[in-house]
Amino acid sequence: MLKNYFKTAWRNLFRNKFYSLINITGLTAGLAIGILILLWVQDELSFDSFHKNADNIYRVELFGGTGASKQIWQTTVAPIGPLAKQELTDVQEQVRTTPNWFFSLYKYKEKVFGEQNIGFADPSLFSVFDFPLIEGNTARPFLNDNSVVITKNTAQKYFGSEDPIGKVIVAEGKENFTVSGVINDFPLNSSINFDMIMPMSYHVKYILEHGKVDANTDFNSYSYQTYFKLKPGASLKKLSADLFKIHVKHRAEDTDADYLLLPINKMHLYNADGTDHGIQTVRIFVIIALVILLIACINYVNLSTARSLLRAKEISMRKIIGAGKIQLFIQFLAETALLFFIATLFALFTIYLLMPVFNQLAGKQLVFNLLDPHIWLIISVTVVATLALSSIYPAMLLSSFEPLKALKGKINGSIGDAMFRKILVVVQFTFSVVLIVSTLVITQQLKYIQSKNLGYDKSHVFGVWMRDASKHYDAVRAELLKQPGVEGVTRATGNIINSGGISGDNSWDGKAPGQTFILHPMGIDKDFISFFKLKMQLGNTFSGAVADSTHFILNEAAVKEIGLKDPIGKRFRFQKTNGTIIGVVKDFHFASMREKIAPAIFFYRPAVYQTLYIKTNTKNAATAIAAAGDQFKQYNGEFPFSYNFLDEIFNDLYQGEQREGTLFNYFAGMAILISCLGLLGLAAYTAQVRTREIGVRKVLGASVAGVIGLLAKDFIKLVLIAIVVAFPLAWYAMNNWLQAFAYRIPIHWTVFVLAAFIAIVIAFVTISFQSVKAALANPVKSLRSE
Repeated sequence: MLKNYFKTAWRNLFRNKFYSLINITGLTAGLAIGILILLWVQDELSFDSFHKNADNIYRVELFGGTGASKQIWQTTVAPIGPLAKQELTDVQEQVRTTPNWFFSLYKYKEKVFGEQNIGFADPSLFSVFDFPLIEGNTARPFLNDNSVVITKNTAQKYFGSEDPIGKVIVAEGKENFTVSGVINDFPLNSSINFDMIMPMSYHVKYILEHGKVDANTDFNSYSYQTYFKLKPGASLKKLSADLFKIHVKHRAEDTDADYLLLPINKMHLYNADGTDHGIQTVRIFVIIALVILLIACINYVNLSTARSLLRAKEISMRKIIGAGKIQLFIQFLAETALLFFIATLFALFTIYLLMPVFNQLAGKQLVFNLLDPHIWLIISVTVVATLALSSIYPAMLLSSFEPLKALKGKINGSIGDAMFRKILVVVQFTFSVVLIVSTLVITQQLKYIQSKNLGYDKSHVFGVWMRDASKHYDAVRAELLKQPGVEGVTRATGNIINSGGISGDNSWDGKAPGQTFILHPMGIDKDFISFFKLKMQLGNTFSGAVADSTHFILNEAAVKEIGLKDPIGKRFRFQKTNGTIIGVVKDFHFASMREKIAPAIFFYRPAVYQTLYIKTNTKNAATAIAAAGDQFKQYNGEFPFSYNFLDEIFNDLYQGEQREGTLFNYFAGMAILISCLGLLGLAAYTAQVRTREIGVRKVLGASVAGVIGLLAKDFIKLVLIAIVVAFPLAWYAMNNWLQAFAYRIPIHWTVFVLAAFIAIVIAFVTISFQSVKAALANPVKSLRSE
């Protein structure tokens, strides 16, 4: 019996090739895109959840500052971890990590490498987290302060087939680190990721020797990511309060910064206060996947129910000769299942072909491995859910015909009006219009970010990390300015595009007791302001004199926050330096436009400047880069030279948004295309069932345009209704999305007008394809056939 069901389904599939092709194409596209999106979502949700103790591991964060300076810090002071483990019973273990800023050149024998992804960590990193050593002792990963644990890929790069344990890597030609362990490469969905890991004890020793600061007691440097493994059931609220008490007890100044604890399996998508750090995008993509699958289902349901009239006599004859309702229901489920089976095979093949392109667009390294049970879980849930939505209603409808009424042609009233089908078309195009509006708004917002005046000139400027050349800056600058492609040279402590440093160690006359004021500090040279064409609001910039070491420049946001009406000449202490404010610079963007311009302070301390900025032009850029490379190699020997144009760094700052916007545009386009396939099928069906009417009208003198208008008007009405329904939904969705940006575009009414125009044109062109064909058909032939 089952064989007969599928045999009949196969015949029916080939008997209606045009409609089968539309259904298979729509379902293939819907399943392929839906599964790709869900694979992306599954990867985002899987970050840091592979640790067996993930439910009890938290990252410690600070929520401090006031007004515009109030923000969450993902880094803390070094002592808080050990002190919490020592004093709080709920803290079973603590782990600290911090990036390596000490060394960048590493050698093994004759091999030389420039490494950036190096970090320091406590030994407990390998017991709290699931990064087990494949070589070495997990209980004692570091044998001494000069040990290093490396990844498997790093071991292969340095030592080839040699056993890495006991090998010595020389840092900066002066410090030896002995390999004491090897771990597998960090998973791609891990927020913690290093190529080499050195002991935190070495970091503490180095800071003490070179900076004269004991990191174990320093409550002023917020440079460490701290993780706690807590006892099950520990009260986070109580623990946060206890951490604050520890901080206040050991810090000389008062603070109003609150400690927060963020579960590690949420830190990829959430901020510590529960706000969005990517989860909104995940939710949007889940909705898009569901919308695309729903649109594909609606297509199938619409075509199946629309064509039910053409199969009414077939179904009635089956019932007359003895077919039961259950048998017919199973027969139509078999037809749908066969169609879905074919569409699923095509979808899997399409995913296999698209995966490299999808990974490039999404910035992922997803692997479509059919042996992975997680892949099959996503495929199974998607296919079964879509199959259930698509098959049950058409099967129930087709199996419920009364045979005598069907043979007499008396079922037109119950099915022919197809109000349910019209509702589905409206729903389908409502989603499409929402996606069109969303695409236009997202595109405009991303263009706004790219074109907005940042408050400084970054054009044709590239940055170089100076290393040892920093000690010879004056000679390097003089030599570079002789080159025809170099228009300016300056230096600073960091990156003007995204200054990530923060400090709350400051005071001024009139500072309220307990007030925490968070500043973004940057050391700049005397010509930095003029180099980047920043504007001074008050006072002067640095002159290069020795006295500038006790001078500070604040931005407008900082002055406004501390409430100084006449800031020039006022006392200001930053960290250990007591000085005066000599200038106020106009606000400029030094971070993502998702954030408001935060308070910033600029100081003059040439000895710590490491970033060299060079301004060139389009014509002579290559000459300027070559000249910078020559100067770099003169003072840095075999260390590899590298540079980055600020425009590239700026684009990288919004790379996530750009990728998500591109993916959204493609997904929206596919959803609209699938909607058009359904509309094409319905238009073809309408033209087919109205063949006689069209023939009569043409004989009576109707024009081609008149026939096209006749067939199109009903569909255009549905599209217009969809537009009316979609506009408030689209406005609500995009208004919420834009709230994530501190600087954003308004949603202008022209966006809706353009979206409506696009939707109507798309619908009309789709319908016209079949309408023109029907209108141009020979009326005599159509009337004879009818």
